[in-house]
Amino acid sequence: MRGLMMQDRTLNNRELTLLTAIQEGFPLTSRPFQQIGQKVGWSEDEVISGLSDLQNRGIIKRMGVIVRHRELGFKANAMVVWDVPEDQVSRLGKKISQLDFVTLCYHRRRSLPRWPYNLYCMIHGRERDQVLKSIDSLEGYCGMKDIPKQVLFSLRRFKQQGAHYFQPSSKRS
Repeated sequence: MRGLMMQDRTLNNRELTLLTAIQEGFPLTSRPFQQIGQKVGWSEDEVISGLSDLQNRGIIKRMGVIVRHRELGFKANAMVVWDVPEDQVSRLGKKISQLDFVTLCYHRRRSLPRWPYNLYCMIHGRERDQVLKSIDSLEGYCGMKDIPKQVLFSLRRFKQQGAHYFQPSSKRS
């Protein structure tokens, strides 16, 4: 049996077939696993079991939804970056991430001397003013008014998709 090594993990042909089938996304249906199973000749339970096994083995790290914000009318999208003292990053990051209007929040190493920022969050809105009001609200709620920041509004989206590991046209046997 032919296999593929991924990060020191050998995948068999069944696993390759399943990964190839899901990499373009899940069908928008009430029974996505059943539909994937029909596509690859498996039962719905086999698809669910196969995906669970791949997750348990660490081959699939996570599965989630990619929301195309612009298509939903959210055209004012801003990454806000702060220069937060390291001993406050965890506390403030947890507090920021509790806010409904924050869609992403994470800690990153600084790149001194040019880039002092280490706490990032993403806020989507229909209008810039709405996003700026949300940022003001966030700063008040978290006590961050005096912490240096930059607000970086998106100008253009280049790519938004899930992970791709194989060419769609690859034959699996």
